[in-house]
Amino acid sequence: MKRALLYRRGGLGDTLLTLPVAEVLSREGYKVCFIANSDYIPLITETEWVDEAYSAEYLSYFIDRPFDQKIVISKGGTLDPFPKERIWLPHYYLAHLGLPLNFSQRLPSQQKTFWGGRTKGLAVIHPGSGSPKKNPPFSLFLKIEHFLKRKGYEVLYVGGEAEAWLKGHAVNTLFTRDISELRDILSEASLYVGNDSGVSHLASYMGLKTFVFFGPSDEIVFRPIGMNVHIISLNLTCRPCFPKTCSERMCLNEDALMSLFVQEFLKYY
Repeated sequence: MKRALLYRRGGLGDTLLTLPVAEVLSREGYKVCFIANSDYIPLITETEWVDEAYSAEYLSYFIDRPFDQKIVISKGGTLDPFPKERIWLPHYYLAHLGLPLNFSQRLPSQQKTFWGGRTKGLAVIHPGSGSPKKNPPFSLFLKIEHFLKRKGYEVLYVGGEAEAWLKGHAVNTLFTRDISELRDILSEASLYVGNDSGVSHLASYMGLKTFVFFGPSDEIVFRPIGMNVHIISLNLTCRPCFPKTCSERMCLNEDALMSLFVQEFLKYY
């Protein structure tokens, strides 16, 4: 069997947007060795697309070993992490590598029951992201929480290290850094709301009905994978601009985003 080395060190969203490369390589007859952020290896190895996965610190060891194809997605590697034009990242990677553009819209996983089946009507909200510049005011999510509760949902906030500020701001909050635990929580939800973040990418890839706010960042390039993802963004000519955002951040206007969320939600519920 042919062997392929695939390296992509980055956040959760970066890793998930790279997984289609592993899937297509596997379908093309390659045994795939994925070198990535160690936090996400449990998730990567649960797919049938990756045969081996190792922490990014081992790249120097594997890069000198024999592979039929070596794909290093990094500055100075075989493929730059981000395209110069506005193109969806999975398509950019696959097209550059001369691989087919068709791939799964659902992440295969082996999730376990987390809540013991008590979560019918659970809505998960993740109000953070890898950069505060991408986050709308937290008051937007409080409005969404109240809206969803009126619709009969139980609401759970999730957060990691970057969302330590959530303590004291939201009552029903679960903090975790464990990717498997996060996956298990999402597996029992029926709806998800968040920003352009790795958690949003995971929720969408798992098949949840996912509502994602894109303000200064680019939904054309960074759109999550999934059949049930709904992008909410304002049609402003000045966006996308991330990471060089303005101080006004009109693209994250609370009232305008809330109105769009309600409109989008009511299309399906």
